Amino acid sequence: MTQENLLIMAFRKTSAALVALLAGTSLAQAEDCGTVTIAEMNWASAGLAAWVDKLILESAYGCEVELVTGDTMPTFTSMNERGDPDMAPELWVNAVRDPLARATEEGRLIVASEILVDGGVEGFWVPTWLAEQENLVTIEDALARPDLFPGAQDRSMGAFFNCPSGWACQLITGNQFAALGGEDTGFELVDSGSAAGLDGSIERAFLREQGWLGYYWAPTAILGRYPMTRLDLGVEHDADHWHSCTVIADCADPQLNEWPRSDVFTVVTERFAEEASVAMEYVQNRQWSNDVVNAMLAWMGENQATNEDGAYHFLMNHEEIWAEWLPAEMVARVRESL
Repeated sequence: MTQENLLIMAFRKTSAALVALLAGTSLAQAEDCGTVTIAEMNWASAGLAAWVDKLILESAYGCEVELVTGDTMPTFTSMNERGDPDMAPELWVNAVRDPLARATEEGRLIVASEILVDGGVEGFWVPTWLAEQENLVTIEDALARPDLFPGAQDRSMGAFFNCPSGWACQLITGNQFAALGGEDTGFELVDSGSAAGLDGSIERAFLREQGWLGYYWAPTAILGRYPMTRLDLGVEHDADHWHSCTVIADCADPQLNEWPRSDVFTVVTERFAEEASVAMEYVQNRQWSNDVVNAMLAWMGENQATNEDGAYHFLMNHEEIWAEWLPAEMVARVRESL
């Protein structure tokens, strides 16, 4: 059985067990939540999620919440080895899939919910207005029209923007571009340099009403501000080729390969599930979509807002979403706290 299947089974088993446990939990027990530590990861969507969790757990369940700075590997390692922090609201599982599967099997960690219901998304994108105007649905559709995508140093070629330098997706995009025969179709692979450089290239394209083609991912503020369409690669994900070729620098014969779906889970420690069990009801129910997160990150960027500002804005303006995560009595508590 694969580690991916083990994680899915662990998730379902945990969910069923906690439903049974929480069925007998009374509202009066909410104040028994105690002290909770939550990882505030160093990317925007995870930081926003940490603050939403903090505000809801404090106001609805009486938890005393402390946010601690986090990142994927350090946070996972600390939770797995020391049981601290209690919760990672947004853990991108692909980076820790094997050790997380072992930790859930052995009972140290619990996959409480899938916070990002449609998963993290990567791929090649074009502006939606251009996709609709030129009927661009597949990557082949876009590659057939290099004239639509200015920005290359050689103005006779179309620009295909790469992932930021030093990121794993830079190698992946390079291999995908080679598999597509990008140069033969009249494109130049453009080094975006940094995340800011990549974002800037998209912003310029929209301001100039020009085409843009390249790598991007969700959830992000850019996709909240600028409507983009993800192109169909026309192939399935080949895990063997992905690990043996797509993700490595010296891939001799790259083949076009769909990105794997990035599972994004909320992971908690065994101690949290036992000692703050009343709060697990909320953690299990809490999830949102890329569209919601994209819109929130866009608002935060436009208003130079902090993670805390974003969380308050979300709670005050999107009760139709978060009210579904809580019993009616808890919804009233959160509403009153705002």
